[in-house]
Amino acid sequence: MSEQVTQQQINQVLWEAADTFRGKIDSSTYKDYILTMLFIKYLSDAYKEHLEEYTKRYEGDEQRIKRALSRERFVLDEHSTFDYLYSNRNDAEIGQIINKALEHLEDENTAKLRGVFRNIDFNSEATFGKTKERNAMLRALLEDFNKLTLKPSVVGNEDVIGDAYQFMIERFASDAGKKGGEFYTPTMASELLARLVKPQENDRIYDPTCGSGSLLIKVANQVPNKKVAIYGQERNGATHSLALMNMYLHGIDDAKIEWGDTLANPLHLEDGKLMKFQAIVANPPFSLDKWAMGFAGEGNTDSKFKMEASLDPHRRFEWGVPPTSRGDLAFVQHMLYSLAENGRMATILPHGVLFRGSSEAKIRKQIIDMNLLDAVIGLPEGLFYGTSIPACILVMKRDRKRKDVLFIDASGEEHYEKGKNQNKLREQDLVKIVETYENYKAEDKYSYVATLEEIKENDYNLNIPRYVDTFEEEEPVDMAQVKENIQNIKQELTEVEEQMEKYLQELGL
Repeated sequence: MSEQVTQQQINQVLWEAADTFRGKIDSSTYKDYILTMLFIKYLSDAYKEHLEEYTKRYEGDEQRIKRALSRERFVLDEHSTFDYLYSNRNDAEIGQIINKALEHLEDENTAKLRGVFRNIDFNSEATFGKTKERNAMLRALLEDFNKLTLKPSVVGNEDVIGDAYQFMIERFASDAGKKGGEFYTPTMASELLARLVKPQENDRIYDPTCGSGSLLIKVANQVPNKKVAIYGQERNGATHSLALMNMYLHGIDDAKIEWGDTLANPLHLEDGKLMKFQAIVANPPFSLDKWAMGFAGEGNTDSKFKMEASLDPHRRFEWGVPPTSRGDLAFVQHMLYSLAENGRMATILPHGVLFRGSSEAKIRKQIIDMNLLDAVIGLPEGLFYGTSIPACILVMKRDRKRKDVLFIDASGEEHYEKGKNQNKLREQDLVKIVETYENYKAEDKYSYVATLEEIKENDYNLNIPRYVDTFEEEEPVDMAQVKENIQNIKQELTEVEEQMEKYLQELGL
């Protein structure tokens, strides 16, 4: 490779490494192994370069070298490095050797890496197959990664590694369809949420359904010195591990990412109460079925279990308990109860939350009457992995001064770029949405500022077309011209039929 490795080169090698598994293992599974190996390779190459630097600086004094290495972000020994794994790539027990290296790496860096690799088993027969096939795949994986040089001096900007990790997560989400989409919010959608909540220095930033952590990183990047506190929670164990590695590869070592069910077991607490945050962002699973089963009690699998507000010790559902089959507003209420007095939140949701009735209508009424809703933004269809349905963004604030609500319809074809498999928001689309929101202005066929009275007249229905009229009038039809066209067509048809009759006679038919 060249002296300075580029983002494109790293991405290319990573995607080629994925070919080792493609067609043999589901991509929603093998992503964990590729991303873990990228993490190990980066830590190893950084360790190796620092070892070379300290060896030269301290002229081979092993005690001083060891002391200097112990102060690095991550501590490795020889048996935890990628080079050690690569040197053993032909060993019959290579899967077990990799597992031991990961275990040792966790033990040496327990404050940061405890449990990060718990869902990764490179020796799994269920995942990789019998010994011969498993060893062949792992050997090919190590050989692919050996092509990469990820030393800090060669990579340059640390973000290159984080961006490569991000690139792979996005490609896997696209490759894996719905399964992949569950843990990834498309880049420009994340960027839009980040700009809408406008995080400030020293803010606590929170994502209650953080997936691989990409959305939280986008929000943190809005603050130039990244002097913010990052909090997240993720229910899926493997995805929780991805989020932690993602944070470290983006230079965020102090993020507090918890593993567990946010609704039934929120883990970010202060004095036993929900922690408060200045900026909250989320892309919860759309209309999550059986969202309340965590409240049913251990071992209770009763399909008829009915959630009641009294079962929640944090009293988040006093405005109403969402339907069992649709957890959208359960997440919204959790976020609102976690919002600091000057807090802002933006969350992606299906359009159904804007107009569905029953308990969801009661919750919606409470949110509006308490003056928490700041804006409703309609997004284009086909933006999200695994679903073609259009989504919306709800922006909410504590301590709102205004009483009206801004509606934006950014779903029109002129407001996004059509893609073969996935539509995409462009920079100009984001700028238009954010500027309209910040200026809180009405624009013909794009946005409208609705008063509380108007919303009440609509029975608290927030369906965007009720407020933003995007109807395009068609040109009036010239009926005289239509009549003339019909007469002309009839005349042409008569002539064709006469000609056909002549041909048939000539053929004796």
